[in-house]
Amino acid sequence: MDSPDTPGGLRFEIVTIFPRFFDSVLSYGVVSRALRTGLASVVTTDLREYTTDRHRTVDDRPFGGGEGMVMKPEPIFRAVASLGIAPKQDRDLTRETVILLSAQGERFTQAVAHELAAVARVVLLCGRYEGVDERVARHLCDRELCVGDYVLSGGELAAAVVVDAVTRLLPGVLGNADSAHYESFGVASDSMRPSDESPRAVSAAAGLLDYPHYTRPAEFDGVPVPEVLLNGDHAEIKEWRRQQALAKTLRNRPDLLQQTTLTAEDCVRLERLRRQAVA
Repeated sequence: MDSPDTPGGLRFEIVTIFPRFFDSVLSYGVVSRALRTGLASVVTTDLREYTTDRHRTVDDRPFGGGEGMVMKPEPIFRAVASLGIAPKQDRDLTRETVILLSAQGERFTQAVAHELAAVARVVLLCGRYEGVDERVARHLCDRELCVGDYVLSGGELAAAVVVDAVTRLLPGVLGNADSAHYESFGVASDSMRPSDESPRAVSAAAGLLDYPHYTRPAEFDGVPVPEVLLNGDHAEIKEWRRQQALAKTLRNRPDLLQQTTLTAEDCVRLERLRRQAVA
């Protein structure tokens, strides 16, 4: 899906052998709205247009033997050069960056998404086959990113994930700016402050999973909404939400508890939750 370049908006440039893959992916939700309003733009580049043989070959057998095919470096370097991106040694990473989407990359996190949201141009290279010639990662890209500890058949799905996660962080994309701050995997920032007096429980610096959410009806299929959420006591609601966020993180992603700074009160809450779990 090609979108016109809009000055001031974040520009994604995706290099892929399947440029039409993104037509439907980018046509819905907040990403679509960001593209329509010029807050972001996405341009796809067909890697095969930068091959030189009549078969438009983008891959070849690996040196040293082994299974699968490896994506060739020449078309990728040509494709990126056509975008007017500065050579790696001269690149201003506050303005533009080139990223290889690869199972061998560092994990894509909310913190990385925030970093990319501050860059003007993000080039995403979609790997395929057994992998990409290492010279692309070493001499063309600024970083390798992996969206999870699993292997995809190609980088297109990963690119769509990155575009979505980054775009929703851009000012003006979400209806409520605080929505991107007070959620799972929050990232610390002095500019992240609640815009109202609602009872927050997961701050932007928390690094925890979000607390459970409920809406109408107050009772569904015999299961009621927790009474605490209906009593109007904001202090009590905030305490409940904090406990629930800690409980969900302890249950689903205990590793996050080792990576964030917890208050003394949080440590007491966690100890209580652990005792309850073994009771």
